[in-house]
Order: sequence, then structure tokens, then C-alpha cells
Amino acid sequence: MLNKTILLVEDDFMNMKLAQHVLESQGYSVVKATTGWEALNQIKTGLPDLILMDIQLPDIDGMTLARIIRANEAARETVILAMTAFAMKGDREKILKTGCNDYISKPINVENFISTVRRYLDTGN
Repeated sequence: MLNKTILLVEDDFMNMKLAQHVLESQGYSVVKATTGWEALNQIKTGLPDLILMDIQLPDIDGMTLARIIRANEAARETVILAMTAFAMKGDREKILKTGCNDYISKPINVENFISTVRRYLDTGN
């Protein structure tokens, strides 16, 4: 597997540590951001192969952040996976309409988490 970089946007310390540990144990490089603005600055420095982001962030919510990223010509095709504890009926459709490719519900199930990431990164997308 080529070394792929994932931008992990998460404001909760424990969720960040868990996701980072799981991703790094699978050989991915992780760049971290705890706010939407920090994520946008990270994207300006270098495009990740995939963005994993919480929907509930302290400054810009994840759905707005996804729209901003999709409006950026350079980042338009970057895979965005939303992570949310708000997995109620209709939420998946709302999240996908904002430009996210998929979403992962929290608390994360490690097996599902990794298989979703792999589906987007390891298939040549």
C-alpha cells in the first residue's frame, strides 16, 4: 500500500487519539486539525488523500466545511468522510448532499471504520 495521508478533523481528544491510533496502525499518515479553520489551513499546505471530519466542530460545522472544501477547485475531488454521533433518519442524506462521500457513525466501530477508509483509499479512487 502506498503511504496515504489522512486529514483527521476532530475536536474531541479521545476520539482523535482513537482514530489516529487505528489509522496509523494500518499504515496511514495522519495530519490533525481540531477546528474547521485549522483544517482549511492544512488543506492549503497540502491536499490529503482523504479527509475524515467530525460534523460537530467548535467553529465551522462539518457540513459547512464540506461545502467550502467542495468549492475549492484543488480539493474538489478529495474524498471526505464525515464522522457523526447524529446518525438519525435522514442525516445520511443531508450529510451526502453537502459533498461528503460517506459517513461513519460514532462511537466508531473499528472494523467498519477501517473498511470504510480502505474502500475509498485502497481502490485507486
